[in-house]
Amino acid sequence: MSAQRLPYSTLSPAAYQGLLSAKQALDHSPLGKTLIELIYLRLSQINGCAFCLEMHSASLRKEGVPAAKLDSLAGWRVSHRFDERERAALAWAESLADVAASHAPDTDYQPLEACFSEVEISDLTIAIALMSAFNRLAIGMRL
Repeated sequence: MSAQRLPYSTLSPAAYQGLLSAKQALDHSPLGKTLIELIYLRLSQINGCAFCLEMHSASLRKEGVPAAKLDSLAGWRVSHRFDERERAALAWAESLADVAASHAPDTDYQPLEACFSEVEISDLTIAIALMSAFNRLAIGMRL
């Protein structure tokens, strides 16, 4: 990959700090760090962000997530390693990752209501949007 195109964090410090503030707020979400990091990793797989793949994989390993679970993340729909909450969150993340095609259907949203509180659904949706922004910055600016 080529060198970083622009140092966006120093060129747009207030905007970048806003993203970091959102991430720090999510660190205290009732969703828990492991689920959020799992979502971040899956979105980074979809978006092809090598920097984020390494960062979130390392974070999940540090949290004690088994390697076999990380290895099967791309195939979570057919893996027995993911529980109902994780499946609902991953389906929602994938739906929003390609919202132009999916249009976030009720079939992807409704399982969230069975597994999460309204606050958790809100936090999850913000986490998905945030990681999409970070992926696009890292890929677009060649981090």
